[in-house]
Amino acid sequence: MSLQHIAGHAKDLGGGFMVRRLLPDAKRRAVGPFVFFDHFGPVTVEPGAGHDVRPHPHIGLATVTYLFEGAIQHRDNLGHSDPSGQTIAPGAINWMTAGRGIVHSERRPDELRQTTSVNHGIQLWVALPQAHEETEPSFVHTPASAIPEVATGGAQVRVLVGSAFGQTSPVQAFANTVYLDVQLDAGAVLELPPLAEELALYTVDAGVQVNGEAVPDHRLVVLPPGAASRIEAPTAARLMVLGGDALDAPRFVWWNFVSSRKERIVQAAQDWEAQRMGQIAGETEFIPLPKQPLPG
Repeated sequence: MSLQHIAGHAKDLGGGFMVRRLLPDAKRRAVGPFVFFDHFGPVTVEPGAGHDVRPHPHIGLATVTYLFEGAIQHRDNLGHSDPSGQTIAPGAINWMTAGRGIVHSERRPDELRQTTSVNHGIQLWVALPQAHEETEPSFVHTPASAIPEVATGGAQVRVLVGSAFGQTSPVQAFANTVYLDVQLDAGAVLELPPLAEELALYTVDAGVQVNGEAVPDHRLVVLPPGAASRIEAPTAARLMVLGGDALDAPRFVWWNFVSSRKERIVQAAQDWEAQRMGQIAGETEFIPLPKQPLPG
């Protein structure tokens, strides 16, 4: 069975901050519970660069932020804002459950504002199961030191979420979810088990062979279900593996909102426009609603 390839497209988040967006895509709306996939960097950030993401809202999803390099200062209306928020560092998993609604910002840490640094990472959105779409919002930072690692052949695997290769992440998800950071030595071969109902891999920095098929860098490929996949690395390569149970119902994605119900997204948009979703202590900026039609 051939692989489904998703090349993604460039997206400007504002201020020249470019990302490669892989999900959602016309070919594929989701892989397991993952409905959104942005790869940013590596980008050199100069002093004064306007890459801050101002306060904005979410509902019905969990954001999963993972850095290879750099740092992001997370603040939210739950109290992760005093005195300086939660600094997201390389190798850590930062799981923010929006549920019935959360407001957060993502900024360059104060200590890096006058320096030149490199930012590189991935942000995913997980659609919450219908039974948990309106759960209480929360934010959990799991440091890099708490993420289990396993060496298998010429591969080093970090189990960020879920279970794989005999290791289980301490990160709590709402349904069967898998997220791995895999580093392959040149010449390495990895037999990847069918860890979930739906599974995909993303080539972060170099191409690989998957079941004998060439996969270039910066490509998301959906793996055949129910079967192991053979991954061969001609050169050293880094991969992200993601997936889980298929969604329990279709999801509507509009701006920063995810829901199984169109009317819930409309309500969230009205709440944000009226500034009823909460405020972040010490923040006065915010991102206004986009000028695009609401789901009808």
